[in-house]
Amino acid sequence: MRETREFRGISKRLAANYLENLGGTRLDETGDRIEGDGWTAELSERRVTPVPGASITLNEVVIEFRGEAEALRTLIDRFAQKAMRAGG
Repeated sequence: MRETREFRGISKRLAANYLENLGGTRLDETGDRIEGDGWTAELSERRVTPVPGASITLNEVVIEFRGEAEALRTLIDRFAQKAMRAGG
């Protein structure tokens, strides 16, 4: 199974740390690839404009999750909870 999610307001470094805390291991020094039991995640980072024409930009981390359906469901739910609390 593969699922791609975007998370705004956190950095790729923080996202990689969250994935490590959820049982993952970095596969490279940059933290672009993280692997856990039954899953892998590839991270990228970009700046986005939240509203067309707005003058501000936000950091957005894009994560492509791959793995077993049950492992991904649990991982993505737990990660999303951590990411949601990151900004506040």
